[in-house]
Amino acid sequence: MMGITHATSGAAAWIAVTSTMPVLGTGAYPLDPVGVLAVTAVAAGAALLPDADHHSATIARSVPVLGRLVARTVGTLSGGHRQGAHSAVAVIVVALAAWALTLLTVTVDGAGGADRADGPHGISIGAGIGAATLICFGLKARGFVRNWPAAWVLGAATGTAIVVFAPEQVAWFPLAVTIGFVAHLAGDFLTTGGVPGVLWPQVVRPPERFREIPVVNRLWLASGHVSLPLLGDTGSFRESLLGASLGLYCLANFAYESLRLIGFAGLAGT
Repeated sequence: MMGITHATSGAAAWIAVTSTMPVLGTGAYPLDPVGVLAVTAVAAGAALLPDADHHSATIARSVPVLGRLVARTVGTLSGGHRQGAHSAVAVIVVALAAWALTLLTVTVDGAGGADRADGPHGISIGAGIGAATLICFGLKARGFVRNWPAAWVLGAATGTAIVVFAPEQVAWFPLAVTIGFVAHLAGDFLTTGGVPGVLWPQVVRPPERFREIPVVNRLWLASGHVSLPLLGDTGSFRESLLGASLGLYCLANFAYESLRLIGFAGLAGT
């Protein structure tokens, strides 16, 4: 999948899980409008993380020199593109890392969320930095900004606003990161390249006789990857159509949650 589709799928997955919009939202883990809207960009950015193993991915271009160095390092440690960074092991590692970031806090005085007193309270700078970074990635991948400096400024501003003015939303940071990450793997699973089997780093390749069986050899690749190639190759028309559909889905839910946020009659209590 292309980066823009991955980012859109991460945002759509977060909305699907947390939005209460009738029909279009599952409400599986319902949140208030702030939680849905503020953290959507985090999930979109997290959906780009698995491709940190590729030298030309969005993350590799995020910071001169350092971005490519990180991508080269991740690619080497994970065994190359669509290997370890696209595995079940990576999901667990990333989820734990996101949770660990929420533990990195500083104690400050003054304003916080609406339910905070004016006395000392903790601010999760770890989650703030993580959110700022992922929001930056998501904004750039979706083309909402033209250059990386602008993406970093907006990402930093949004991440700071979340941890300072809506600190209660930090609790959802690990969930958003995990959902976005898994959405990426699901998207790649739907392309011809597939993803590593769930037993990675153990690679289970199909027996020779299976490699000549139509359909089966598309689902269980000779490399040991598995796929359900409904979207065809990366960048296909089918992928573009899916990306456009997910974008419309996100837009509809954003409109709904925005109306809830301002207390629109009939939606405030849903």
